[in-house]
Amino acid sequence: MKLFTFRRPRLPLGARGETVAAKYLQAKGYRVLKRNLRLRIGEIDLLCLAPDRKTVVLVEVKTRSRGDMAPESNITFHKKRKLLSLARVLKKMKQYSRSPLRIDVIALVLPEEGEPVIRHYENAITT
Repeated sequence: MKLFTFRRPRLPLGARGETVAAKYLQAKGYRVLKRNLRLRIGEIDLLCLAPDRKTVVLVEVKTRSRGDMAPESNITFHKKRKLLSLARVLKKMKQYSRSPLRIDVIALVLPEEGEPVIRHYENAITT
């Protein structure tokens, strides 16, 4: 008789969303360079190299567990400004200074059962 069962703790919703987004992008030919890249002014969810192998892509991932509100609706004016600031800091870094850069948004709905709903907005926020 089992007295208790050990369940592996579930990842927070945001971390699960980033994992799904990274796998989605890799399947589309992107190369994930960094996850949760912390800079002085904030964090980049995913930093990728586009399939053209030239363009650096800063990816903001927004995740919900239900589809009653679109995840991308959380990209506020303040968040757009923050992402643009992160892009400017990234462009000053030696390894990214010569590369074209764009900001993409991936909106995910991860239901308890069934397939995730993924919407990928390329160049969602113009630099």
